[in-house]
Amino acid sequence: MRLESYDQGQWVKCAGPASILTNAINGSFVAEISSQGLDFAEMLDYARRKGGPALRAMTFHQRAIALKELAKYLMERKEEFYALSAATGATRTDSWIDIEGGIGTFFTYSGKGRRELPNEPFYIDGDPEPLSRQGSFVGQHICVPLEGAAVHINAFNFPCWGMLEKLAPTLLAGMPAIIKPASQTAYLTELMFRRMIESEIFPEGSLQLICGSVGNLFDYLTCQDVVTFTGSATTGLKLKQHPAVLSNAVRFTMEADSLNCSILGPDAGPGSAEFDLYVREVAREMTVKAGQKCTAIRRALVPRQYADAVIGALRQQLDRVVVGDPANDAVTMGALASADQRTEVRQRIAALRHAGEQVYGDPDRVDAVDADAELGAFLGPQLLYCHEPLRHTLVHDIEAFGPVSTVMPYDSLDEALALSRQGQGSLVGSLFTGDDDVARDVVFGASAYHGRLVVINRDCAGESTGHGSPLPGLVHGGPGRAGGGEELGGVRSVLRYMQRTALQGSPTTLTKVTGKWLPAAARREDVVHPFRKHFEELEVGDALTTDTRKVTLEDVEHFAHFTGDTFYAHMDEEAARANPFFDGRVAHGYFIVSAAAGLFVDPDPGPVLANYGLDNLRFMQPVYFGDTLKVTLTCKQKTRRENENYGEVRWDTTVTNQHDKVVAQYDLLTMVANANKATRR
Repeated sequence: MRLESYDQGQWVKCAGPASILTNAINGSFVAEISSQGLDFAEMLDYARRKGGPALRAMTFHQRAIALKELAKYLMERKEEFYALSAATGATRTDSWIDIEGGIGTFFTYSGKGRRELPNEPFYIDGDPEPLSRQGSFVGQHICVPLEGAAVHINAFNFPCWGMLEKLAPTLLAGMPAIIKPASQTAYLTELMFRRMIESEIFPEGSLQLICGSVGNLFDYLTCQDVVTFTGSATTGLKLKQHPAVLSNAVRFTMEADSLNCSILGPDAGPGSAEFDLYVREVAREMTVKAGQKCTAIRRALVPRQYADAVIGALRQQLDRVVVGDPANDAVTMGALASADQRTEVRQRIAALRHAGEQVYGDPDRVDAVDADAELGAFLGPQLLYCHEPLRHTLVHDIEAFGPVSTVMPYDSLDEALALSRQGQGSLVGSLFTGDDDVARDVVFGASAYHGRLVVINRDCAGESTGHGSPLPGLVHGGPGRAGGGEELGGVRSVLRYMQRTALQGSPTTLTKVTGKWLPAAARREDVVHPFRKHFEELEVGDALTTDTRKVTLEDVEHFAHFTGDTFYAHMDEEAARANPFFDGRVAHGYFIVSAAAGLFVDPDPGPVLANYGLDNLRFMQPVYFGDTLKVTLTCKQKTRRENENYGEVRWDTTVTNQHDKVVAQYDLLTMVANANKATRR
């Protein structure tokens, strides 16, 4: 079987010489791979011309719903992916991380897209910036999708998750993608990608696939394109220095394998819960995916007095590991992805031995259950010990990308922090401690060198996702040798595929452009109360100025006794005057909010279904007895809900006193029915 690329809406089987891909368990033939003959300039043009406009015509919510539908489609076919994943050497647990973990990223971004992004094709970034004394000239940042293509170059270790964790924010942002999987495991990527195309959920041109080399694709990159790369630092740096990337300032995100560390706190001695948790986590990170994880623990930093105990406990844990064919339920660790990968790991272990001794395992011998250890790419867990890690720099420079870790002792917490920095930038570090002071010292001593830090103790361990699990809502990346880039991180990653632009103009003009009412923009008042208007009838800028209400002593005392809020500033004149912010007794802030509602609410049944919250509430001036309140209510922003009979409306609510001074300001959030749907009660 020769893998096919998906090029400009067609599956293409490239001719010419091809590389052979083999089964990691038994060395048998799986597929051939080649991209010879593909026109990469045309692929990029097709993405920009066909996929880009179709995606940009959709809103964030529409793209988010499509992500969910695609995730469901893939999940219904997961067993097909599991069956082929076995050829990569993965156990069922390994495959679960790759397959269902990747699909779960689609589900997560779908939810975030609908909760945290507007139902618009663009994103308003932050609050408006006042630029003039009278407020007639303001600034507002927006983000719009880039008009190029995202080229995703992925690593071999996670053929599904690696593709999906990049695709989720890309598609949600409204940008088409060209996927280039690593050759060793591209057959699994190609199968999942084929199912994605078959689903026809995303518009044609949104997705293309290159099985094989990217050839001269980089020659045709422009300032509107994005490249993401996961793999070796050497290859990543070479691509990052491509003339087109440099001359066109192409956005390039690099995530390289790093020498991640895990620190055992000085308080976490043998017998403590944190000691046991640490040992289990190091052993787990060594053996999950046969150690082929960019986030795996390569350096185990432990107090010198506990080093022997840690090594002994790790030996016991590693003795329980069963290496072999994952088809056997007793097997807990499969093979490396290929024989070439095993050869490379063996060479790295030999180099590491110059800096320390091997205390567990033999890189040249392993017993494999139901498999031939040499025909398959099997390698057992390998544990090394470096007695003087500050002196031996090799252990901080060489990574064996397999089931390999090195124990390194430290004599003080400062020394542990120095060792953590020797990794020259890591994707993730972890700390196991029951001492929160130690946690604080490590967080502020190590964060600058790590993209993520995990602090684990007995209180959180039961629900912890562990050291090596990147999560959709948290950034995945790191400084220095980890690549200096970021992936994931929720909405943060979506915005990396968009252009942030600073708009300047009049508030009324920018309100029209963005669909969000800005202070000092035009307001429209008419005889119809805005709460009597259905969602489609409301326009941003529709407003109401209410009648007034005088605040009395009786109001404040009734509110105090009714609610139980008898704070002295509301009840004790002398104490209130002693407060530097007040000139006497003041009304409750929440009384002001309640009184404001009484002024602007239209009481009869109508389009407004519910008030679901307040945002940005601020009390600007104290309200005294005898003050008169008035409310200005303005439709600030509308968010249409896909497939629902209502929309969400944000109202700018400003409460002023008899001197036209603002005493309170907030955003009121309501759900408003559509005109053509029955109002639900």
